[in-house]
Amino acid sequence: MNFPSHLFRFYLLVVLLFGCCTLIKSQTIKIYPDKMPGSKDVGVSDHVESEGLVRQVVTPTLELFLPEKEKSTGVGVVICPGGGYSVIVYGGEGVQTAKEFVKRGIAAFVLKYRLPSDDIMQNKTTGPLQDAQQAIELVRKNAKEWNVDPNRIGIMGFSAGGHLASTAATHYSNVLIENSDSISVRPDFQILVYPVISMQDKLTHVGSRNQLLGNNPSQDLKDLYSNELQVDENTPPAYITHAADDELVDVDNSIQYFEKLRHYGVSVEMHIYPEGNHGFIFKHPGWMEPLFKWMETSGLTKKQ
Repeated sequence: MNFPSHLFRFYLLVVLLFGCCTLIKSQTIKIYPDKMPGSKDVGVSDHVESEGLVRQVVTPTLELFLPEKEKSTGVGVVICPGGGYSVIVYGGEGVQTAKEFVKRGIAAFVLKYRLPSDDIMQNKTTGPLQDAQQAIELVRKNAKEWNVDPNRIGIMGFSAGGHLASTAATHYSNVLIENSDSISVRPDFQILVYPVISMQDKLTHVGSRNQLLGNNPSQDLKDLYSNELQVDENTPPAYITHAADDELVDVDNSIQYFEKLRHYGVSVEMHIYPEGNHGFIFKHPGWMEPLFKWMETSGLTKKQ
């Protein structure tokens, strides 16, 4: 995949530096109680490259970060870290973001989703989305126990994780998991951070597309997973942030998605930094403040 070595080293340094900064407690659970949909029984295990960086996921999990009950706003966010569908930047984008949410009374659930692989999946294009849908269903099913409002559960994604999050936000009518209780898998809102949105030749991040769709996907498949083409009036409200000088994922991914949402009358707010490149969250420590403001002004974090 096209994942620059200098960015890889930067991500690695960040997760190592931040790994011991706070003692906020968490709990990790498997998202599937039984057999995973579309999986192959190949007898391999998860592979963690280092603290906070994952290269292979066989057993997807959800790490729960729950605020104290008296501080809870009732909002829950499923977080999909990025990594080009080739790795998961679990620590720097997942865990650290979750801890910031908890400080604001927001429950956060970091998803360790299956990375697309023909070795472990019958259809690698659907595996990550199945995991995202399962995570949303799981949070809704346990909303009372986890002190979350089932109508205020959103999804958040970074980079390729942003593609996964926007896929969950636009493909929710195609339920790909066992859902006997008919629990909605539609997120109530979406938060996208330097996201991959499009699979079209002139805009996509080629490495992410190759990992998810293969090296020579059909135009129909590219269209299906170009989420700017899947927006309609029922797409959930969105907060989008990106850097204008992003050399890895073109900011036009966010701009085109914003335009589609706007034209369909979907509430959307976007913040574009003039500089910061890909992974700008590690260079702009206050990047979440506008996000928290958006959550406040949109009524999400107002206690019910």
